[in-house]
Parts: sequence; structure tokens; C-alpha cells
Amino acid sequence: MTEPLTSPATLAARAGQAFQAYRDDPGTPIDDLVRLVTPILWHCARGQGLDEASAGDVVQTAWMRLVERASTIADPQAVLGWLLSTTRREAWRVAAAHRRARGELDERTPATTPDPAAQAGLDEQSQVLWAHVSALSERCRALLRVIAHADRPDYALLSEALGMPVGSIGPTRGRCLAKLRAALAADPRWETAS
Repeated sequence: MTEPLTSPATLAARAGQAFQAYRDDPGTPIDDLVRLVTPILWHCARGQGLDEASAGDVVQTAWMRLVERASTIADPQAVLGWLLSTTRREAWRVAAAHRRARGELDERTPATTPDPAAQAGLDEQSQVLWAHVSALSERCRALLRVIAHADRPDYALLSEALGMPVGSIGPTRGRCLAKLRAALAADPRWETAS
């Protein structure tokens, strides 16, 4: 049984602490790290335009690579950045393979529509919200997806994961949320749904 993690200030610090515990004791499961980081890795993979199943495969691959190469990561605090970079690179590789399989030469087309089975289970308010989220630019969707799952976002890691300058993350987030708020305010279905 593992000791509960203390609560460092950032996701990167908590991930580093969980990774260090895993490396220090080979009997310590990696579960704490997996629970902590998988949501942001999954959204990083989805942000590269992958469908749900492909994103899940990419995240699984990133975890396998971490287990295989855990001893090569010198600084445990770097594990979150390492996982994000690994996930992003693997997502690019998988997306390119999908495009080649379909014979596409143009830029990737992100998965912007929810799975029909998942859509059927959403209430009206959620349907309206997600319709407006899917209308945002890919850059906004990727940023909001990742930030939504990070309690205290580490802008340096987000910059690396999303390929955005650190200084543009906050302003971009503000503009994306403003666009979403404006779209929701202009939609009469949102007022009746909320």
C-alpha cells in the first residue's frame, strides 16, 4: 500500500512526487501517477485530432514507454513534461498513419463531433454547451480541454504540450472563454437549458 501523496502546489510537483515514489520502491504501484496525469494526457492526445479509441491507445503507449524508460528520467519533476511530449509525439505519429491510411495529404481534421452514443446521454444544457465548444477553433478546444483537467495549470508544461508560447496561454484562454460565453449568451437554448 502506498502512502497518500502530500499536496504540492502544481500538477508537475505532484506528478514528480508520485513518480519518485514509484522509482524509489519497485513494489510501489504507478497507480497514483496514472490517476493524476491520465486525464491531461488523454486530452493532449484528443487535442491532436484523434478519435477516442486512438487517443486511448496513444495514452497507453505513453505509459508503457514511461515504465520501460523510467530510469532514464533524471529529474522526477520532469516526468509530466516527458509524458506530455511522449503523448504528443505518439499522437502525431498515429494521426499521420490514419491520414496515410485514408490517402489524405492535407492537414489533419480534428475530431470535433462527439460520439453519437455519448451525445444521446447528454442533457439539453450539455448538448448546447458542447455544440458551442465544438464550434471554437482547434486551438481553443485544445487549450480548454487541457486546462479543464488541471487544477493548477503549469504554463510551461502547457506551452510544451500545446506548442504555444507561455505568454499567450492566459490571454488565449481568456479570449476562448469570452467567445464561448458570447456564443452561449446569444443562444436562446442556453437560457432555457440553464
